[in-house]
This record gives sequence, C-alpha cells and structure tokens, in this order.
Amino acid sequence: MSLVKKFATVASGTLMSRALGFGREMLMAAALGTGPVADAFNAAFQFPNTFRRLFAEGAFNAAFVPLFAKEIETHGTDGAKRFSEEVFGVLFSALLALTIAMELAMPLIVRYMVAPGFADTPGKFETTVRLATIMFPYLICMSLAAMMAGMLNSLRRYFAAAIAPAFLNIILISVLGYAWYHGLDAHAVGFSLSWGVLAAGLVQLAIVWVAVRNAGISIGFRRPRMTPNVKRLLILALPAAITGGITQINQLIGTAIASAQDSAVSSLAYADRVYQLPLGVVGVAVAIVLLPELSRALKSGNLIEAANLQNRSVEFTLFMTLPAAAALWVMSEPIVRLVYERGAFAANHSTPTVAAILAIFGLGLPAFVLIKAFTPGYFAREDTRTPMIFAAISVAVNVATALTLFPRMGAPGIAVASAVAGWVNALMLLAVLIRRGHWGRDVPLLKRIPRLVLSALVMAVALYFAEHWLAVRLGPGSPLVIKATTLMVLVGGGALLYFVTAFATGGADFGMIRRNIGRKGPPAAETGIDD
Repeated sequence: MSLVKKFATVASGTLMSRALGFGREMLMAAALGTGPVADAFNAAFQFPNTFRRLFAEGAFNAAFVPLFAKEIETHGTDGAKRFSEEVFGVLFSALLALTIAMELAMPLIVRYMVAPGFADTPGKFETTVRLATIMFPYLICMSLAAMMAGMLNSLRRYFAAAIAPAFLNIILISVLGYAWYHGLDAHAVGFSLSWGVLAAGLVQLAIVWVAVRNAGISIGFRRPRMTPNVKRLLILALPAAITGGITQINQLIGTAIASAQDSAVSSLAYADRVYQLPLGVVGVAVAIVLLPELSRALKSGNLIEAANLQNRSVEFTLFMTLPAAAALWVMSEPIVRLVYERGAFAANHSTPTVAAILAIFGLGLPAFVLIKAFTPGYFAREDTRTPMIFAAISVAVNVATALTLFPRMGAPGIAVASAVAGWVNALMLLAVLIRRGHWGRDVPLLKRIPRLVLSALVMAVALYFAEHWLAVRLGPGSPLVIKATTLMVLVGGGALLYFVTAFATGGADFGMIRRNIGRKGPPAAETGIDD
C-alpha cells in the first residue's frame, strides 16, 4: 500500500472524529457559550488531555513503536507479545499511582498550574476542581489505548486506532443532546460532559484492545519489572513524551495564562477545535504512518527509501495544509459565525475574539504539521533527546511571548505565542536534520515549495475580495442555510483556484501525484535526492 493510501486510511478515521468534534463544539457553544462553566470545563479537560499526550501518544508513538517493530523483526509475534506485557505492567502501575496522587492534590494543581486565574472566582474554581477530578482517570484509559494503537500501527493496522477517538465525540454529542432535550442548566451540562469523557475513555480502550486481540496478540498482566527492554523504552520515552506533547504543553501554559481573563480559556478552546481539523487529518495521519515506515526503512539499511519517505511526506503536508492555512487566515470570521454563532455563544458576542484567534492559529498550521513530519526523522533513529531540547526551547519562546502579549492583546496574544513557538520548533528540527545529513536534498521539492506558497497567496487574495463582495450573505443576519451554502461555495471555489494555480505554476504535477499514490517510491534519480 502506498504512503498516501496509508495516510488516507488514518485520515479518514481522524476526519470522522474531527467532523464529529465540530458537532460537539457547536452544541457546546450553544449550550455554554464562553461563560464560566465553559471556561471551567475546557480548563479541566485540558489537564488530563495534556498528560495523555505526554505519557501516551507522544511517548509511545516515538519510543514504543520502533522498539515494538524491532521485536517483531527479531523475535516474531511471541517476542512482541512478551515486550508488550512487560510494558503494560509498568505503564498500568505507574498510571494508577499518578492518578491517585493527582486526584488527592487536584485543588492545589488547579490553583497553581491549570487555572491560577480562577482562584479569585470561588464558584468557578470549585467547579473546575470537581470537573477535573471526574475526568482525570480518563488518562489511564487513553494511555493504555495509545499503547494498543502503537501496536496496531506497527502491525500496519491503522483504522481501529484512527476511528476510536470518534467515540469521545459521539458520546459527548449524545450527552449534549440529552441535556438540550431535558433543559439542563449550565452546571448540570458541565458535569454530564465530564462523566461522558470518562465513559468515552473506557469505550476507546475497549475498541483498540479488541483490535489488538484480533491482530493475534493477547496481552496479559505481568508484575511490573524493570527489564532491559522497559529500561530502554523509558530512556527513549521521557524526552519523547515531552516532544510529542509539545503542542499540548503550550496549550496548557496558554490556558493557565488565559485563566486571568473571563472567557479567554473557552475562546481558545473553540478556535483550537476548528484548526485541529486540518492538523488532525493531515499532520496526525502523517506522523502516525511515517514513523513505523521510516523505522522499517532504516532498520533494513535502505537510506534512499528513508529519504524518499521524508521528502514525500513534507511534499504532501505542504500541498494540503498551505491552502487550509490561507483560508483560516482570510475567512476566520465567517467560519466562526457559521459554526458557533447561536445560543449562549451569540449572546456573549464571542465571534470577533474567537475569529482573531483562529486566524492566527492558521498562520501556525503549516509549522504544527511540519513538526509532525520532521520528528519521525529523529524518533526512527531512536534519538528523542534532540527534539526534546527543541521542544523545551519552543516552550520558553511560547511562555515569554504569551506573557508579553497577553496583557495587550488578550487571548489572541496567546495564539500568536503558540504560532511563533511552532515555527521556531519546526525550523530547528529541519536545520539539524540537514546538518546531520539525515535529510536528502530534494530538488523538485525545493522548486515546488515557493510555487505552492504563491498558489496559496493567490487563493487567499481571491477569497478576501469574494468574502467582502458576499458580506451580506455571510453576515450575522443571514439565514443559516444561506451562510452555509455561501461558505461552501467560497471554500470549493478557493480550493479549485489553488489546485489550478499549483498545477499551472509547477507547484504540483501529475508525476508528484503518481509518486505519492503509487505503490513504490521512485529511484533517487527521479526524486532528485542527494545522499
């Protein structure tokens, strides 16, 4: 199966999850707006979500996948099963201890880490503590599920792991539908959503557990022991956890800073949901598929294939995300108005703030996706330390910029800090890959990048004038059907203009499409890779 077909397999599941996430956020915005309960829920949910990225997705996609793939190659299924059981015993025990400690310390954690700005608002602070206490065990479920997903990805079974997150949104949409039907107040909605998050974690764990068993590996519980394999995993996983969760770390920092201003936390969360759609469909899919594929190429000593995989991944991510970034920058307000502007959200007059945040996130989108394309080049070589250092620098840049801009700009200042930190991280990752000789110079790719940027700019200018020409149809007084139809026409027309311009300028060609969709990568002479 080709690289893009594998991307598509993961992206289809992710797209379903993100599309349902839109539905969830639309209902939540209508029910809670950007009021105090929305701030409390988003801050509380951000906390276990950050730990999930740190100790689950980041660590296991970076450290577990190459080691698990090596066990399969050297010791077969039995060796991989033994390794998985050793890791499972240690991971489950560590997560249980962490969860108990965090539950007991939750009031202090919320006061000094998650949302220090809520401490002066008694009702808001207590609500956040209670919601976080309910949701934190979600971490255990999702960390174990991430381990199972890493196993499935190594076995080239991508779909179950990609589709499982959709059930979080399915359950929360059901909760919001129940709350609307029974007329629950905001506090009741917040607590119902928190219990829904916990239930979703159990469901997602069950899905990937069954998929792993169907793949021929049954995991039993072993007494936790520090075997050589586990020690190696932990050495790799600690820096990888920080690197893989850098976006979540920056978001947690942003949430803590934003808690000083009413509605800022929920405004950031609503904007984040929109830009997560292209980030998840393209960036996450590339990261999930590229790591095991790159690990296999390097283990077999096929450096030309490894270089080709990296370059084709960057080519694909830029081709898909540059127009998305341009559209988010130019059309953020019509998008926010269509998706969120109803119920409590409209009453709070939240559209301008959320739209400004979304536009800035759009400028950072290519960087966030490129980070996911560059980091497998380190992780597949079992180097998790270098990306961790770059992640730490990125966090420092984010904190300094956010603290500088937030007093002047409010929540949009935090979005600027996140985008700047993302670009700093992506450029450092690329520079060191080039310096080490781990990134082959790809002549066609270098020629295409400025032409793709030009195509995205042409599309952005056209959308800007079209949006102003159709301002009445996109305005707050326009019926929902008219707004939706107009926005879909603009998006479709913009996409068509981008693709026509990209092909006309040479930013894309049918040879590029064939290389990405074909079953085998082209030889080095065709790709222009210099070893």
